[in-house]
Amino acid sequence: MSQRRGRETMSGEEVRDKSLFCCPVCGGPLLRAGRALRCAAGHSFDLAAQGYVNLLPANKKHSAAPGDGKEMVAARRAFLEAGWYAPFSEALCRIVPACLKDIKTPAVLDAGCGEGYYTGRLAKALRPGARIAAFDISKEAVRLAAQRYRDVEFAVAGVFDIPAADGAMDCLVNIFAPMAQAEFLRVLRPGGFLLYAVPGPRHLFGLKSVLYEQPYENPVRQTEYPGFRFCRRVPVAGRITLSGREEIRALFAMTPYYWKTPRAGAEKLEQLDALQTEIEFDFLLYQKK
Repeated sequence: MSQRRGRETMSGEEVRDKSLFCCPVCGGPLLRAGRALRCAAGHSFDLAAQGYVNLLPANKKHSAAPGDGKEMVAARRAFLEAGWYAPFSEALCRIVPACLKDIKTPAVLDAGCGEGYYTGRLAKALRPGARIAAFDISKEAVRLAAQRYRDVEFAVAGVFDIPAADGAMDCLVNIFAPMAQAEFLRVLRPGGFLLYAVPGPRHLFGLKSVLYEQPYENPVRQTEYPGFRFCRRVPVAGRITLSGREEIRALFAMTPYYWKTPRAGAEKLEQLDALQTEIEFDFLLYQKK
């Protein structure tokens, strides 16, 4: 487990300008300085025109452009903005505020935020005073997120080396991103909450029935992770009917099936003018021991 510095004593002005992120090089606090974030050791990270900062070190990238590419990110934005997954966003916006109702100024982190659909709506659901940060390893996704959702602090970063101080967060949200158990434990304070969203058994089964000769249900995720107390599972399910090839293609392009489906299955999907499928998330709520 990597170690990051904890909170340090600062003046009131410094607190206002302090980022929820920390320096990915030395772990020190980052302060806003013009169009950059800087730490006391002199490491500096420029803010992009859209307002996000790149905190992914070159030696942690593993590829020239890690994460979802432009086509997949655009497809996800188009599909989500159409409201097809609104029930999941609504559930998220009920669960997280309920967990944080006794905290005056909660710090919330969305790990693997994508293009910001869930993050932006959660920011609106939390009462004034909440501080929200979000990151994704895809620069293209973070660029779109930061451009639209100005009340959230966005960064390019990876879940297995989160640029946040030990115990800095009251709640961490993870929707379909990898489960980085050690890092999630590290950045959460004792008693902090982790909300982990995973696909339910029948999620997108109608889509998979078109793509594959033998469609399969998703496995039910385990609920035990050392260091966390499992609180409850909140299933959210529904059924959607997409009309038109553009909507169907947007759904397909935002899923991992886009890259691993046999060509015959993809061609079969391209011929459809309508698609009905089940949608199903399981929200797994944990509390750090």
